[in-house]
Amino acid sequence: MNDFNILDRPLYHSEIEMKSNEIGFTMPSDLYIGSLLKTLIASKPKSRFLELGTGIGLSLSWMVAGMDEDSVLITVDNDPELCKIAEGFFGQDKRVQIVCDDGAKWINSYKGEKFDLVFADAWPGKYSRLDELLALIKVGGYYVIDDLLAQPNWPEGHQENVDNLVADLEKRKDLVITKINWSTGLIIAVRK
Repeated sequence: MNDFNILDRPLYHSEIEMKSNEIGFTMPSDLYIGSLLKTLIASKPKSRFLELGTGIGLSLSWMVAGMDEDSVLITVDNDPELCKIAEGFFGQDKRVQIVCDDGAKWINSYKGEKFDLVFADAWPGKYSRLDELLALIKVGGYYVIDDLLAQPNWPEGHQENVDNLVADLEKRKDLVITKINWSTGLIIAVRK
């Protein structure tokens, strides 16, 4: 089996990759996490999804590809340039809401329905505001994080942040977790 032979790349994926290269965006999500997100989202019809850290929109493209017509997705990023790029690709999709805001502020102010899956690919919801974010996930809902294996672009001392996060998730009683040493290093958790 060749797990890199991913044949079902989503609409706009290659265009978003080209845009990423054009603007020098150095933190795009890889094909593995994208394919996994698409699969997990496809298991939850008529659901609500949240992405923290829209970035250039690569993982968003996979998430949208997994959604049915009755699902909704909110994606949050604090970079106006990246939000504008994502709007260009996904702004016409009535199921997608792109929010340009600080993730921690957004988590603290959100008062809507809970989510069936959250992909936390930004500092808030991963290394800060974790309890607040997990409270926004339905029982049976997924919490997915990546970038847990050392990356060349990590700032000095970041490994300690990752180690503390993993240790916190391992001891929580409100989650069932699976750690996966694959892609960029993942944890998939389900809220109990």
